[in-house]
Amino acid sequence: MVVQAEEGQGRLTGPGHAPRILVATAVPAERDAVASGLPGAGNGAGNGTGAGTVDVVAVGVGPAAAAAGTARLLATAAAAGTPYELVISAGIGGGFPPGAPLGSLVVADAVTAADLGAETPDGFVPVTALGFGRVTHEPPAALVRELAAASGAATGTVLTVSTVTGSAESAAALRARHPRALAEAMEGFGVAEAAAALGIPVAEVRAVSNAVGPRDRAAWRIADALAALTEAFGKFTPVLESWNRHD
Repeated sequence: MVVQAEEGQGRLTGPGHAPRILVATAVPAERDAVASGLPGAGNGAGNGTGAGTVDVVAVGVGPAAAAAGTARLLATAAAAGTPYELVISAGIGGGFPPGAPLGSLVVADAVTAADLGAETPDGFVPVTALGFGRVTHEPPAALVRELAAASGAATGTVLTVSTVTGSAESAAALRARHPRALAEAMEGFGVAEAAAALGIPVAEVRAVSNAVGPRDRAAWRIADALAALTEAFGKFTPVLESWNRHD
């Protein structure tokens, strides 16, 4: 396998009937961490003509930018006759202790929009209770199991928020509404919405850089989380090469 690092993306190509996969990150640092975990990263030798391809692209911060950027890439690929078969939202994020300590990895078995809804006198009401849309996407269960087994990741709900949690009270409220939540980030649900619009399965992977709750920048471990992301994608490679959405 060969990884190509192009402007704005990395690319994994290989022989056989491997799927074409898009990995969507928020920012270039996450993109580079993912691409570095794929075999041959940074050597510039790939040409994107292999049977299987993993493209790693920074699509923007927040659910709206993530949805728009991902949708553009998916539509462009489909129009070119080279559609993606899987989309992975990947990056760093906050972890809910004790299930997701700093530096650990979480593979989502549910991608949930935590703050999509309405405030009422009785508390938060999700948009689904108002009769609209959806708030959760479920990645393929077999893929979740295989990614977690390959990397030693925990599995659980990854929440998508538009405002990062910054207090103990907000963190407790999120856990009360989502008791299976292990991590929060800002892009997963947007990526999932874009993928679902084209009927493409989605997954989400988060390396934990900080605890969800009071903001303490001195305690954040961003470098450790990016390193964990690189290590994880190195371990994911055999799973991604062999994954088939129709199995």
